[in-house]
Amino acid sequence: MYKVAIIDDEPLIVEGLSKTMAWGKWNCQVIGTAGDGKEGMELIREKRPDIVITDICMPKMDGLKMIAGLKSEFPDMQLIILTGYREFEYARRAIELGVSRFLLKPSKMNELEEAVAAVTERLETMGLPVTEPVPVETYAQDWDTETLSEAEEENGEANSFIVKNALEYIRENSREKLRLSDVADQVYVSQWHLSKLLNRHTGKTFSDILNGARMDQSKELLKDPSLRICDVAEQVGFQDLAHFSRVFKKMEGMSAGEYRNTHWGTEQNGGKG
Repeated sequence: MYKVAIIDDEPLIVEGLSKTMAWGKWNCQVIGTAGDGKEGMELIREKRPDIVITDICMPKMDGLKMIAGLKSEFPDMQLIILTGYREFEYARRAIELGVSRFLLKPSKMNELEEAVAAVTERLETMGLPVTEPVPVETYAQDWDTETLSEAEEENGEANSFIVKNALEYIRENSREKLRLSDVADQVYVSQWHLSKLLNRHTGKTFSDILNGARMDQSKELLKDPSLRICDVAEQVGFQDLAHFSRVFKKMEGMSAGEYRNTHWGTEQNGGKG
């Protein structure tokens, strides 16, 4: 049986889809429903559905980020979008990110049936489904380098979208006590998957990327002679001056004080040295 998850904040739609559709006709079974994006992601990670029918305008959810996250982390999962959001550019972007069908509410029954028939046919061609949920730990271990490379090629648009949004979020929030899990939640993928994507796209670890963003900000702040180095360290997100000093010297090749003296020496000499 193909496992189906339904995510929508309108209970009548969830109930209607669950009970009205003749799921057995396509060898499908509804294994769970959710009323918002956060609950939906928890359901998906727990149950590993083959097909997800979801709205894209719901509480606790960024539709495009969720689509990209699902297609990147679960490349074989078939996504059917059922929404009242009618912006053409949004629909085009969703399809680029890997959505199988984009349906507008209210959709006719034959449109829904055609969508389900199409995605189950695709799953049959792919040799799916997986009949039992796969533990998260096993799933992560099974994704070797070769498998990740294949998924990267098939879902390059979604992966690039995730990395772009992750890097943007890191830059905007680098002064906070930021963890990899915080960023992963923002782009709707697991910590493990995000770590792999960041490394593959940038060649850097999450810690290196975060420290890089903090160093960029600290170099700007060091231009202000009224700020002490300990103040700069605190403002860019370091609670420990010694830690800031070690990271700065490792990444910049000189201490923060040397950087400040070099910068202001250059300024005082009209940029000549």
